[in-house]
Amino acid sequence: MENTQVLLNKRPNGTPKVDDFEVIKTEIKDPAEGEALIENLYISLDAGFRNWMDADAGDDVLPAMALGQPVMGLTVGRVQASRHQSLKEGDLVMGRLAWESYSLANDDFLVVLEGIEDDVPEHYHLGILGDTGMSAYFGLTDIGQPQPGETVVISAAAGAVGYVAGQIAKLKGASNVIGLTSSDAKGNRLVTELAYDGFINYRKGDLQDQFNRACPNGIDIYFDNVGGPLLETVLNHVNVGARIPFCGAVADYSNSQPQGPNNLFQIVTNSVRLQGFMTHLQLERYPEARNQLMSWLRSGQIKSLVHEYQGVEYCGQAFADLFAGENFGKTLVKVIKD
Repeated sequence: MENTQVLLNKRPNGTPKVDDFEVIKTEIKDPAEGEALIENLYISLDAGFRNWMDADAGDDVLPAMALGQPVMGLTVGRVQASRHQSLKEGDLVMGRLAWESYSLANDDFLVVLEGIEDDVPEHYHLGILGDTGMSAYFGLTDIGQPQPGETVVISAAAGAVGYVAGQIAKLKGASNVIGLTSSDAKGNRLVTELAYDGFINYRKGDLQDQFNRACPNGIDIYFDNVGGPLLETVLNHVNVGARIPFCGAVADYSNSQPQGPNNLFQIVTNSVRLQGFMTHLQLERYPEARNQLMSWLRSGQIKSLVHEYQGVEYCGQAFADLFAGENFGKTLVKVIKD
């Protein structure tokens, strides 16, 4: 059998481009002792993985990606053959593998998705029930803690985490949920499809005036997926006791010299709680998060939205489009075209 792989062809200079990646065909190898052969069904495109495409990017979470090797990413797939002690043929698994049709896995990072109802779409485990959906859940449940009547602002509101976070804030009783986004078209979808109360198009300028109009009573919770200059603007509008779940910093992922806010003293003067978090540090609470998110989905209180590409060879294009702001909802690649 033949495998389609997407390699890191060169280190991205700033935002990723399609020619940073190369598509090749290789022969599929049988699993060795301790390995399992996984047929990848869906591949998740996540902006945070841009961090590990730089040469000096290795850390405790991931090593730096190697040139000429398949790009690392999160996948959901099915075990086709196994000589691995804890994976058996037919298991549905989710974990960090690569942009390729088939992967050989030899570690225990993979999670076997047991006890999942048959009607749950497989791609949910990379989106609404995966790290992005759970990021929205943990960030708002543990840190944001929205109360009835509060104003909540979500950055990258049309992205994989943001579109879920806004919905959760609304069902928790927030009276004014505002999305920060890159276009009026996206903003209008936030309002009409996801019940946001309004939006701010940060590309239009006049941000101070837009915030004054959208958040006349100040900001109680800022769910931050972006960091950078937007955070600086938000800090000028936070209320006393505001909470800031800090989920990501997409503004910095492609910058060699990231920009931070120069008004951090606002956190002191307004007694603001700003806290970063990572979902993988809450493994024991994954069932809690997934059960609650699934309950909200079944009751119609939240929606799952995906921006889907078909064919593993489109991973590079999908990743470049993600940074160009083309997505609405969770960006996925379905490995095999319909």
